[in-house]
Amino acid sequence: MKRLKPYLAMRSVDELWAYHTQVMADFGFDRMFYAYCAFRNLKTLGNPDDALVLTNHPAEYVEAYVNKGLFRDGPMMQWAASNVGAISWRQVREAFMARQMTPGERHLAALNQRFGLIAGYTISFPMAIKYASAGIGLTARKGMTQDDVEALWARDGETIEIINHVAHLCIAQLPATGQSRMLTRRQTEVLELVADGKTIQDIALLLERNAATVEKHLRGARDTLGVETTAQAVRKASLLNQIFLLEPGRSAQAAPMSMQ
Repeated sequence: MKRLKPYLAMRSVDELWAYHTQVMADFGFDRMFYAYCAFRNLKTLGNPDDALVLTNHPAEYVEAYVNKGLFRDGPMMQWAASNVGAISWRQVREAFMARQMTPGERHLAALNQRFGLIAGYTISFPMAIKYASAGIGLTARKGMTQDDVEALWARDGETIEIINHVAHLCIAQLPATGQSRMLTRRQTEVLELVADGKTIQDIALLLERNAATVEKHLRGARDTLGVETTAQAVRKASLLNQIFLLEPGRSAQAAPMSMQ
């Protein structure tokens, strides 16, 4: 398909997301919410700070849904966390309305109504990592009903699913360069060496710097990523694809960068 080829040429998550929002808007889905979390535990849907979140919803909606934690009460989010495939919002809503809704669910339902999230589809992607989950919610443009979405999905649903699966696989491999929590080259380098099993002393020897300098860069990496331990920093940097990346002009066998 002609729409798929550009995905393969993308060099960052931000570039891909800009293209993907245009493609989905052409189908009638002008607002989307994508989340990839590799650290979800058995009892919660995880911390949004430990996830890669991409959306073109209004900032006010994102503030309430993500930053204030209302996503945990979302029926689509709960479905996507334990299922794989695509589902109509009508199906999920009917299942939730068949029982007593919690205060959080009622609050979120009112928020969705206020921002016009009344029709759409959700896709949950298969994951090979235990406790990881990824999915995307596709919101139909204003004026479309769920009946309109069902008719659209009957006609183009298979194509839409394929495109979103390709987008997800590309996102999982690309650096999220637009993230505010971008590591410096030095922080990336020391995290790569930690991930390779090197100790602080090993890294200091390899980079011809003292242990205090290495510790400083590791501390900076932890602060940038908002984590408490170096192990957590390695995990989050891996999620954001900020380590073990080939840079332009740098071969896979290139020597480590010098520390300054």
